[in-house]
Amino acid sequence: MSKANAHLETGRIQSPAEAKRHTADGAGGYKQELNRTLTFKDLLIYGMVFMVPVAPMSVYGLVSQQSFGMVPLVYLVGIIAMVFTALSYSRMSKEFPVAGSVYSYVQRGLNAHVGFVSGWMILVDYILAPALLYAFSGMWMNMIFPSVPTFIWVLLFVSFNTLVNARGVTLAARTNFILLGIEILALLVFIGFGIKFVFVDGLGVGGFSLAPLYQPEHLNLGFIATATSIAVLSFLGFDGISTLAEETKNPQRTVGRATVAALVILGLIFMVETYIAALIHPQYKGLNPDMGFFDIAREAGGPVLYYSLIIVNVVAAGIANALAAQSAISRILYSMSRDKLLPFSGFLGKIHPKYQTPFNATLFVGAISIIVSLTLSIETIIKFVNFGALTSFMVLNLTVFVYFFLKKKERGIQAVIKYIVLPLLGFIIIAYVWSGFDKMTFIAGFSWMALGIIVGAIKSKGYKEVPAVLKDM
Repeated sequence: MSKANAHLETGRIQSPAEAKRHTADGAGGYKQELNRTLTFKDLLIYGMVFMVPVAPMSVYGLVSQQSFGMVPLVYLVGIIAMVFTALSYSRMSKEFPVAGSVYSYVQRGLNAHVGFVSGWMILVDYILAPALLYAFSGMWMNMIFPSVPTFIWVLLFVSFNTLVNARGVTLAARTNFILLGIEILALLVFIGFGIKFVFVDGLGVGGFSLAPLYQPEHLNLGFIATATSIAVLSFLGFDGISTLAEETKNPQRTVGRATVAALVILGLIFMVETYIAALIHPQYKGLNPDMGFFDIAREAGGPVLYYSLIIVNVVAAGIANALAAQSAISRILYSMSRDKLLPFSGFLGKIHPKYQTPFNATLFVGAISIIVSLTLSIETIIKFVNFGALTSFMVLNLTVFVYFFLKKKERGIQAVIKYIVLPLLGFIIIAYVWSGFDKMTFIAGFSWMALGIIVGAIKSKGYKEVPAVLKDM
């Protein structure tokens, strides 16, 4: 057994001297085993790819009808609503620069056992997210090429992403850069056609308009509530940046900054592309809920732009977004497995000696993605993903308050704002959206939580034992 694998078997640093030395190179008492090469730019690109710059295109028609055509305002609400949770991620990433995201933060900031359950909940979000993306992409490609079955496209997407992620974080970062460039280029082309259509040809609204941003007759608490529910779910993915903490240079500073920056930049991009769409076609009531944005693109740029944007969305979902999601979940599986808290931890917690990636976890996620995308309905997957993500976000916001204000006793006006007011706002916003889930989402979500509680009880011998690494800290 290699020294690295021996460490994974013990799950902890054996002496205070070793802990001090390894913490300098690694994080949180763990030996540094992943390849620490990522920079702020890499994390920013990763976060933007994860949230998908072209994401509003696939839901524009539906969101436009529900928001009286004020889609840009919906995304502005989203930036404001989610920035509080993003700041909570930023606070915890500075304190605990460890792979594992919510699992690691709640485990160390609140309680080890609550941390496991929180990790279990975010697990279902991340592990099913790639399957959801593959299912959508396979369906879209089958519409364009009916002779090629959906499962063939799923296999192609999964194989490509698994290969890239398994071979190293540097290759994945380079791939993310290329894929982000493709999405941004597509957006610029669309915006160019839109500007010509509206401001040069005088079509659509024929110029600037405040209607997509401000219609006082429709602005009330009901609108804000609806907009918040739509927007929060549209921004899922910014949190994935934290899973790369142990592969990042200076993670205490870099991870938090990249998390907030990715959220704000993507939100502004969402606003610009939907504002241009609203100027091109202000009659939102007649839009196709699924293809509305693409129909608008065809109106401004013809069939070539129409089909080009569909292909770009397939690449964005099936490759770019799924690549980022698969990378995130493999790190969470690795983080929980090195603490011996998951079934098959010995397998999932191993690092590839050459590529320095959680190789087995990556292969496992690829296999699960194929099975889930071809067996579960898209609606069922969405219910699990949304419930898992928002439940974990609520616990994270509470953790910021408990850890910094109660445990560390941070005091003063600044501390009250940072550790009480802001995380409380984050909690309230997420809790409001969470409370609006339908009955089946709650049944699916709480069933998964119950299974996690049982697994946690077995692995911790009735919640009496904590991971060995925590005993040494």
